[in-house]
Amino acid sequence: MTADSLAPVGSAPLLRILPAGGYAGRSRVLVVRSALAYRRAWLAFVSGAFEPVFYLLALGQGLGALVGALPGPDGTLISYAAFIAPGLLAASAMNGAVFDSTYNVFFKLRYAKLYDAILATPLGPVDIALGEIGWSLLRGGLYAVGFLAVMAGFGLLTSPWALLALPAALLVAFAFAAAGMAASSYMRSWQDFDLIQLVIMPMFLFTTTFFPLSVYPRGLQLVVECLPLFHAVELMRGLTTGIVGPGLLGHAAYFVVMASLGAVVAARRLNTLLLR
Repeated sequence: MTADSLAPVGSAPLLRILPAGGYAGRSRVLVVRSALAYRRAWLAFVSGAFEPVFYLLALGQGLGALVGALPGPDGTLISYAAFIAPGLLAASAMNGAVFDSTYNVFFKLRYAKLYDAILATPLGPVDIALGEIGWSLLRGGLYAVGFLAVMAGFGLLTSPWALLALPAALLVAFAFAAAGMAASSYMRSWQDFDLIQLVIMPMFLFTTTFFPLSVYPRGLQLVVECLPLFHAVELMRGLTTGIVGPGLLGHAAYFVVMASLGAVVAARRLNTLLLR
């Protein structure tokens, strides 16, 4: 894995607007460092992958017997388990990426002073940003792979288009990792992380993960349609059910923009905080 492989599409223009002199092309070293740090704590690393499985069992298989079928992306009725599973897949990618790019990054930045030590090496702030985002991407991707395997076991992947759900989940994880790291750079104390939960939990509960968008009045629908997890859920739901159209490209483009902006803000904030 190279540093360039951790950047979104169009990374060359992106690197030109990042802080000058802050990129040595060695962000992969941060990914290797994180892998070594977790080699004895792998259970904690993968534990978050089980949460969406419990939701699927409790709601999709349990409550689903009472709810019945719901309309899919094209209006065709699908089982409740098939309806919520793509949303849980999107949430898996989001949660894995956000956890590492917020709490862990904040601790390394404010308390462990790890990044100050790293700057004594040839690495710069941009390497740190891309390396940590890359590691968060891998964690979110691992959660997504695990949940996709569970979906396959339950027979919820019925279309060849589902093969694209994994790269789509990686794109979602990259975007949330970049946004999470950018947000962490503005945090002043652990109490500020309540704001992260104030954003993540309502998105998880209300952005069509468990029920269709049509249950809301039009005003609330417009609010939900602006939230990133909504686009992730719609992207996953379209791919896993095989209902593919031009609209999915719009959802994917949302995350390309989100990832690019998040990476730029995170790199510039690290440059300000570490080199001031």
